Amino acid sequence: MIKRKKKARIMHAAVEHNGVLYIGGHAAHDLDQGMGGQTREICSKLDALLAECGSDKKHLLQARIYITDMSKKEEMNAAWLEWLDDEDLPARATIGVADLGDPRRLIEIATIASVKENA
Repeated sequence: MIKRKKKARIMHAAVEHNGVLYIGGHAAHDLDQGMGGQTREICSKLDALLAECGSDKKHLLQARIYITDMSKKEEMNAAWLEWLDDEDLPARATIGVADLGDPRRLIEIATIASVKENA
């Protein structure tokens, strides 16, 4: 059975199938923040969405992180590691991109997570 969560105009924020959550790309709303601030905001949004879907950051399986400036990757990594316990790191790729729709948008994160077994 497929469950879709939080419908937006062009997508759902998350889609669950067979206990796996496929979470669409999320970006910060406050684009006046730097890379670290935008990363922290996205991680906070992911915390809320994962909880709503019966999961949490300990159940992340994969992350695809798109950033517009690879010279700021370490700033993103610092915020990412503040959020995650080093025992629960997902498989991850960081991909440099030219544009995320607004020149102030520095990062977008898409993830895959498992649902908690008793959720």
